[in-house]
Amino acid sequence: MTDTMINPSPAPAPRAAVLDDAHVGDIRGALGTIKLDDTAPRKGLSAKLKTLLAIVGPGLIVMVGDNDAGAFATYGQAGQNYGTRLLWTLLLLVPVLYVNQEMVLRLGAVTGVGHARLILERFGKFWGAFSVIDLFLLNALTIVTEFIGVALAVGYLGLPKTASVLVAAAVVILAASTGSFRRFERTAIALCLGSLLLVPIYFMIHPSTGTMAHDFVVPGMPKDSKLSDVMLLIIGIVGTTVAPWQLFFQQSYVIDKRITPRFMKYEKADLWLGIVVVVIGAAAIMGFTAAAFTGTKEFGNFDDAIGIAHGLEANAGRVAGVLFAIALLDASIIGASAVSLSTAYALGDVLGLKHSLHRGIGGAKAFYAIFAGVVLLAAVIVIVPGSPLGLITEGVQTLAGVLLPSASVFLLLLCNDKAVLGPWVNGRWTNMFTSLVVAVLVCLSIILTAAVLFPDITTGAILDIMAVCGVAGLLALGYAETRRRKKGWAMAAPVDRAGKENWRMPPLEELPKPIISTGRKVGLTALRTYLLAAMILVIVRIVQLALGH
Repeated sequence: MTDTMINPSPAPAPRAAVLDDAHVGDIRGALGTIKLDDTAPRKGLSAKLKTLLAIVGPGLIVMVGDNDAGAFATYGQAGQNYGTRLLWTLLLLVPVLYVNQEMVLRLGAVTGVGHARLILERFGKFWGAFSVIDLFLLNALTIVTEFIGVALAVGYLGLPKTASVLVAAAVVILAASTGSFRRFERTAIALCLGSLLLVPIYFMIHPSTGTMAHDFVVPGMPKDSKLSDVMLLIIGIVGTTVAPWQLFFQQSYVIDKRITPRFMKYEKADLWLGIVVVVIGAAAIMGFTAAAFTGTKEFGNFDDAIGIAHGLEANAGRVAGVLFAIALLDASIIGASAVSLSTAYALGDVLGLKHSLHRGIGGAKAFYAIFAGVVLLAAVIVIVPGSPLGLITEGVQTLAGVLLPSASVFLLLLCNDKAVLGPWVNGRWTNMFTSLVVAVLVCLSIILTAAVLFPDITTGAILDIMAVCGVAGLLALGYAETRRRKKGWAMAAPVDRAGKENWRMPPLEELPKPIISTGRKVGLTALRTYLLAAMILVIVRIVQLALGH
């Protein structure tokens, strides 16, 4: 017998859909390396810890990156205007954050294809184009707000605005342009650690622990406050905490880090680490801002993030204000890096460009040109005299809230596409929870759009909108159940998860063409029509405000 007969060659591994060959190879994380051929089971605490350290990065960066300049302002406004009465919103957002980002990291690890490209391939050019256009517009404005944060921070610290903003832009660009994924991730994680500066500020101001604990777990509304104003701020908290760019960034970053399904549980731990850090930071801002301004004439009169720094200085000394300004500067830089990368990744995916931090500038010129271009454009807008920075900040928060449902809907549909995720598709409970989240986001989006178009909207009108949304949701649920019974459709059978650790999505050209039902087409068309109309109306309203009408 020949050696071939005795020791047959192993069957070739099935082809995967990874679009950039730089996305295949060793995992070279900031805190460790995992070789491509290292398939040994992780036994013992030491081995598991080393693996976790190598994987840590995507979840932590995407979460801390969302505690950016806009988040500092939103959480600070909540604390300065309403004390700690809105802390409970953070607790309610924890499962939303986890479920959304867990679905995204699952898509990245299993498919090897970015979020924008999957939408393009599975829903067509029309939907893919709208998703990328939405993302590009919102991201461009968001990056401007990050450099507004830089300008505010350096102004408080007494540094020159123009030079500091340009230096910050150069730091963002250089950190991502070395051709080393590991160098970028080490820089990003160092910035993440910088966000912990909020913790000593909290202890310097020492807000009431009992009040904080109560308001964190017991939902309530601020007393003697206009409900419409409170509702809009809650929508702002949701929009700044569950931002659309996060979905595109984490999926592409997981792919670029070369994480595969076999490391899913470690990546979930990384995500939980990021969620814990972001909630601690947000709660700290609300807590120490509330404590610093309660009983002062500035309470209820939020202006901007640096107004918080001055309030902290008046309450606890210059050091507290300086620490806050440095934390704001740190948050703005990591936010600018993550949002800019999500833009470059998405366009690289859709346009078929080489797009990886493992490549140097010479190996991915267009990718780095897009990344550097959006960063420099945002920095220039901030330093140009007369730029409507306040309106841009307001516009970003509004557009983010309006566009939230779109990203979540496509995410939910992709995670139920068996051709894409195979044994990794959503289970029944995940679908039920995510569908509820999407319904709530649609309702909040409608309220926000109405509030922008009608600034004097009454509390009664908001409650009417919520009631109509609730009735519409129940009718839609009833229609779906009636249709299921009429057609004789059974409830979804349990998914066969066998062998999922080694399952990867085949190349895109080998996937069967998706079948989109008439009902789904009608629903998607209605959602897109609403979102497009709402986005146009919001932009028109912002332009009117800019022109003084």
